[in-house]
Amino acid sequence: MVESSLVLIKPDGVKRRLIGQVIQRFEEKNLDIEEIHMLTISSELSDQHYAEHVDRPFYPGLKDFITSGPVVAMVITGESAISVIRSMVGETDAIQAAPGSIRGDFGLDKGENIIHASDSPASASREIRLYFPNR
Repeated sequence: MVESSLVLIKPDGVKRRLIGQVIQRFEEKNLDIEEIHMLTISSELSDQHYAEHVDRPFYPGLKDFITSGPVVAMVITGESAISVIRSMVGETDAIQAAPGSIRGDFGLDKGENIIHASDSPASASREIRLYFPNR
């Protein structure tokens, strides 16, 4: 089944100039980058994106990080894209992520883990609309 996912290359990935290497992995996996743009996430967008975490104690640090610099937002589409991308991305904690995964190869820790990817069709739909409102 063809699916779409939101993928963000987070501020640490942009700052470390990993954009091309990350995109290349998705292209080599025969996934389609349907839309892409660079932006700096506002405080409001952060609150919308991470709505389920806003009241958690770790959220202020996450918000400071995700709004600290530009991100690359992409809509990536392909056969079983959500599960394929999640597998390619690896565990949230980069220290535990498998070598060969994006986080395993490039992530530094649980916070600076390079990338975000939608975890379900429902979250993909919601997140894509946040970053690409014309879809």
